Amino acid sequence: MIRLAVFFLCMLVSVGKTYANQEVPQEERNALIDLYNSTKGDKWNNSWNMESPIHTWKGVEIKDNHVVGLTLFMNNLDGVLPESMGKLKHLTQLNLAFNNITGVLPKDIVKLKNLKVLRLEMNRIKGSLPDGIGKMKQLEVLSMFNNFLSGPIPDTFGNLTKLKELNLSSNNLKGIIPKSIGNLTQLEALGLFENGLEGSIPAEMGNLTQLKELVLANNQLGGEIPTEFGQLASIQVLQLQNNRFDSYTGLKMMNTEQFLVFDSDDKTLTPRFNDIHFERSRMADTKFEDDNENE
Repeated sequence: MIRLAVFFLCMLVSVGKTYANQEVPQEERNALIDLYNSTKGDKWNNSWNMESPIHTWKGVEIKDNHVVGLTLFMNNLDGVLPESMGKLKHLTQLNLAFNNITGVLPKDIVKLKNLKVLRLEMNRIKGSLPDGIGKMKQLEVLSMFNNFLSGPIPDTFGNLTKLKELNLSSNNLKGIIPKSIGNLTQLEALGLFENGLEGSIPAEMGNLTQLKELVLANNQLGGEIPTEFGQLASIQVLQLQNNRFDSYTGLKMMNTEQFLVFDSDDKTLTPRFNDIHFERSRMADTKFEDDNENE
């Protein structure tokens, strides 16, 4: 009996240590509480019991006594992101997509330098993208499609050389596509669909040799399709329709057998896309979807 009592006592101590090890610094706890309060946490689909330990809060991942993951996808968050989000400096994944988040991005969000995945798509976030976003050099996924972002695409995006997916489609972005986008040589998917982008496509985009999906449709881009498009040997989905191009020379440099989907404005513009004869390609209205909703 004595041995059994000692065994259970050891078990309780062990469990106690486990729970204790799940606690996080007060500033990180406060940041989570701020998020809860500023987005009407009591009305979330999966709310948090504020009296329970943080490791029991749905969507919160803790490692080595720090918050490293926050996944509240489609959870009815309604409100603004607090400035204290920048205190969660150990975050590697932040997925708040498909909610009703409003206001502007907190300026301190650029302090999340360990972040690899940032998903804020399908919200109501407005304002411009911060220039300091180039400090988030560990980012591999940045998805903010279907918001109300405005202003230009910062040139500092060129510092995010680990990016594999960049999707800023269906916003109100203006200005040119910066040449620095050509630095993102690991990029596999680039979505800038349905904005107010203008000017020419930079020739530097030909450096994106890993790119499989390129969606630039529904903007005000003009000039020529650069001949450097011939270097995009991995492209399977290419959408350029509803722009103002006056020459498609670059498309003629591409392998016409590589496309799964190719969209055009062959009925509205001259010269016509059909003159290029992408005979083996499928025409379709394709947009990016959130295939990694739980990342």
